[in-house]
Amino acid sequence: MESSITQAPSGKLGRAGKAMKIKADRSPSEKAFVGFIYAFTGLFALVCLLPFWIVAINSFADESAIKRYGYQLIPKIFSTGAYEFLFRGKQVASSYMVSTTVTVAGTVLAVLITAMYAYVLAHPKVKYRSALSFLTYFTMIFGAGLVGFYILIANWLHLKDTLWALILPYLLNPFFAFIMVSFFRTLPYEINEAATVDGANDLRIFFGIILPISKPVIATVGLFYALQYWNDFFLALLFIDDYKLHPLQIMIRQLISNINIGAYVGGSQTNYGQPLPTYSVQLATVCVTIGPIFLLYPFIQRYFVKGITIGALKG
Repeated sequence: MESSITQAPSGKLGRAGKAMKIKADRSPSEKAFVGFIYAFTGLFALVCLLPFWIVAINSFADESAIKRYGYQLIPKIFSTGAYEFLFRGKQVASSYMVSTTVTVAGTVLAVLITAMYAYVLAHPKVKYRSALSFLTYFTMIFGAGLVGFYILIANWLHLKDTLWALILPYLLNPFFAFIMVSFFRTLPYEINEAATVDGANDLRIFFGIILPISKPVIATVGLFYALQYWNDFFLALLFIDDYKLHPLQIMIRQLISNINIGAYVGGSQTNYGQPLPTYSVQLATVCVTIGPIFLLYPFIQRYFVKGITIGALKG
């Protein structure tokens, strides 16, 4: 009985015991070096976190305190005036809805189209995959120019003052397509052959087998597309004249511009006799802008793993 008990610990307990044994076997110099690495990494993380903290905490600082003391780790006077000024009216909610709609719809469509196109380029039995790869690479080097791009979107497709003008131009990014091509080429082609023998067609293979085991690259490219759609202001600057369709980036740009003009011409006063919160509003707009994307990272991070295709042939 005792022998069975002593041999029982395995799995997590066994690994924990091995880790404790390794730590016990370390020399004092190795322990000191590991402690230094942990301390250096923690200090580096703290330094990276410091700018975000300064922006976030000073967005709640009173405008007079920022002008007098500058940006501080702990403001002397707290105020929510910047956020009250920022969310006054309905334009912020409207712009948030536009940016969210464009980001969600654009990311889903862009990832789907890019994945299908990349799968064609990576498939070894597609006849013209080399020509398509060359044309895709060619667009990364030579562009059509701004004039032709504007004529295509505004005059030929008649997408001016529509959300499609903010979605359509970014549906296929050549660089992201090649990232997916590189991943698809690492998948064993025996998966396709086994599915074909079982009677599956290309659509069934792609949507039922390839996409489920491609979560890492889908999450990575999807995050890149989401950042591109969320942070973009250039397309709205070109094609959106209706302020009701302004995304968040253009709204913030207009807001900061109006604040600077008001502070320069109007004596730094609002309609309510209060000073314009110029500096604190700029910090608040940064927090409002990066908030959704910043909160998106923890949910996508778990997909950034390697070896997810191990056992795919056996499964």
